[in-house]
Amino acid sequence: MKRAIHFVLLLFLSLLLYSYADEAFDVRQHLSTVTRYGAVKGIADNSFIASNIPDGCTPIHINLVARHGTRSPTKKRIKELDNMEARLEVLLRDAEERKLSLQKVPSWIQGWKSPWKGKLKGGELISKGEEELYDLGIRIREKFPDLFNEEYFPDVYAIRATQVPRASASAVAFGMGLFIGTGSLGPGRHRAFAVTSESRASDLLLRFYDTCENYKDFRKKQEPAVGKLKEPILDEITSSLVRRYMLNFTRQDTSSLWFLCKQEASLLDITDHACSLFTPSEISLLEWTDDLELFILKGYGNSLNYQMGVPLLQDVLQAMEQAIKAQEEKHAPGSYEKARLRFAHAETVVPFSCLLGLFREGSGFQQIQEEKSLEPPPKPPQQRNWRGSVVAPFAGNNMLVLYSCQANSSSKYFVQVLHNEDPIPLPGCDDDFCPFEHFKENIVYPHRKFNYNQVCMVKQETPEQKPSMISKLLQLFPFFSLGTDGKQTHTQEL
Repeated sequence: MKRAIHFVLLLFLSLLLYSYADEAFDVRQHLSTVTRYGAVKGIADNSFIASNIPDGCTPIHINLVARHGTRSPTKKRIKELDNMEARLEVLLRDAEERKLSLQKVPSWIQGWKSPWKGKLKGGELISKGEEELYDLGIRIREKFPDLFNEEYFPDVYAIRATQVPRASASAVAFGMGLFIGTGSLGPGRHRAFAVTSESRASDLLLRFYDTCENYKDFRKKQEPAVGKLKEPILDEITSSLVRRYMLNFTRQDTSSLWFLCKQEASLLDITDHACSLFTPSEISLLEWTDDLELFILKGYGNSLNYQMGVPLLQDVLQAMEQAIKAQEEKHAPGSYEKARLRFAHAETVVPFSCLLGLFREGSGFQQIQEEKSLEPPPKPPQQRNWRGSVVAPFAGNNMLVLYSCQANSSSKYFVQVLHNEDPIPLPGCDDDFCPFEHFKENIVYPHRKFNYNQVCMVKQETPEQKPSMISKLLQLFPFFSLGTDGKQTHTQEL
């Protein structure tokens, strides 16, 4: 009798815990790079305790590399959603013809219309994205008041963006927050400020991926294979959806529904439509496939992905060295730069994070400096550091703050890296408050062995073919299959 009672209690507790885990799961935190900034800001490694900035240390310069804010779907993906509307009608009609009950079919599917139906353009910054950058500008000014206490000049507070409208609009929204109350325009006392952009064809700092011929070749060759890597997961989930809802979903349907889930949850805060079709474990797997794609095509999966970003890292170092020179030579206030603020894309932020050695799985910093690829992020339910929702959500950012510590006997200048506004440990340094010379010698200089032209323009011919990331994944995850059927994945700029 006691055993029976214990079994019932155990069963009850298991169900209770399962139910709690289900309720605690917020899909908006699991949308890879489609995740909104506010959903993941503050989610950090709880085991890491940030350094206290020593007394007498003051910030003298800040480098910011930020992604644009939340945007609408691109024109190509809007068309996919329009097709989804017609596809759902076909699925319902098919079920009726087979005389199947529609009781298991969620009510939202019947008569569903795409929220973006009729839009002729896409990819623009939406109001939520404007707010993300506007609020970020306000918070940065509040956090570093001594850095932003001077009259505005473009040479003192340099703001740069790519020529893509959502990036330049993000820079404007950020500047409005940063300089609010410092001008004479309108009730908010706004002020005009400059945002500079380089031509897409020659922007080596923020759009290096667009001008790197070797990278474009690599991505073109790898994208179909990466799409194939996703197929076993999509097939497994498709089978579950068919059993669950009695509709003849295909692999492409599952992929489109996952895309719809991400757009609805991130842009519209709707989580009870497309997202509700999937269980939390299925969403975790779908998120992982997106993160795997990010890892292979933009992250540690190939050293070329971040080698091409070295000009940006060198630009960051140059800004720091100029600030140190101004400090040492006691330049007059207003005569030197105090902030270099950049607004670009996930394709910029992700390689830059890799150059700094962030979000690796375990060790591997030495491999990065030797320009080697790292092992892929582990499959759920295993924990992983590489999550697109944290590495590069909408408005995701890296801030490198340079401090002057004149009373310090060992080093007068230190660098602290903040990812999404939280201090993060720097590999190659003892903690997150890194002596400048240490940062320069251990993090920046090892990447200078290759110049941009050598990495991007010179065709590399190796005598022995090294195993690709795709072949490594086939060994690690034997359930992956590289058949010849299926469609090529979407190519889009994030």
